[in-house]
Amino acid sequence: MNRFGIRFSFTTFGESHGSAIGCVIDGLPAGLNIDTISIQQELDRRRPGQNVFATARKESDSVEILSGTFEGKSTGTPLAMIIYNTNQKSKDYGNIKDLFRPGHADFTYWNKYGIRDYRGGGRASARETAARVAAGAVAKLLLKELGIGIQSGICSIADIDATHYDFSHALHSEIYALDKTVEAAQKAAILEAKEAHDSVGGVVALSITSLPIGLGEPIYYKLDALLADAMMGINAAKAVEIGAGMQSARLRGSENNDALRKEGFTSNHSGGILGGISNGDDVTMKIYFKPTPSIFMEQNTLTTHHEESRIALKGRHDPCVAIRGSIVCEAMAALVIADMLLLNMGRTLEGIRTYYPNSRPHE
Repeated sequence: MNRFGIRFSFTTFGESHGSAIGCVIDGLPAGLNIDTISIQQELDRRRPGQNVFATARKESDSVEILSGTFEGKSTGTPLAMIIYNTNQKSKDYGNIKDLFRPGHADFTYWNKYGIRDYRGGGRASARETAARVAAGAVAKLLLKELGIGIQSGICSIADIDATHYDFSHALHSEIYALDKTVEAAQKAAILEAKEAHDSVGGVVALSITSLPIGLGEPIYYKLDALLADAMMGINAAKAVEIGAGMQSARLRGSENNDALRKEGFTSNHSGGILGGISNGDDVTMKIYFKPTPSIFMEQNTLTTHHEESRIALKGRHDPCVAIRGSIVCEAMAALVIADMLLLNMGRTLEGIRTYYPNSRPHE
């Protein structure tokens, strides 16, 4: 499937070494101010080649809107965006066209489809996530109108964990670090792995603020379930925690329950979601990314003819995919919330009457 969402949905297209990637958004309400500068700024946050902690591939990631706007506002029709690929080096992959890269989707794509684009992984490449960030940037414009905010940052690199979360600091950090006291150590761990032709994993912390109560569609379209689904669909994501996450399995009910008072919840072990529905508290999440599988160490593998072989990769790859992955997490969270907002609008008769105030029931 290349489509995500029900009421607010998007479809992405394109491959890593194709001419372009892009997306088509459907269900966007008419009249939204489409701030192209804000959309480009989101793409710039994910853009490769900005420093030594990311891939050296130089892409401007300049986005072009093809349809769905008029005089700067959304028209309610599909909004299409395209990002042209300008810095492919397909020759770097010529030596592996008949080899499966360990840790990649090569093996499964080949066995599922009988064909694969070996140039950087084609459709399975993280390059596709630029299109998700473009779609998420539009969703963020909608959420901004309702005062809903989404923040993210890196809380762990390798085994170096943040003890303090500062989302404002993450905005200005080269690795989007949440804790400046461990940022230098986290950077050193990335560079050490890079110099050894290896890679490291990382953990993204994400927060969604000012959500209204009631978002989520029980039982099979719960808010936490869809957020987890969205995050696990990101390249290299291997686990998701919401609220206390795994720690809640080690607590008693008396410790894990979030007590209620007139001023609100006294804790937030639930991560802002109860019964799959937002409870008005901040939604808190962690997304765990594996080490980038593209490493420059010789490894054992198989050929497409099922023969044992050795593989040595070339190319340009992130030593820690979690860093730029944090921006993709924000985008996917925004897309989920936008969809949930539109789904929730007609859940009560009173809500429908609000939209159609001049309608009257038959006597």
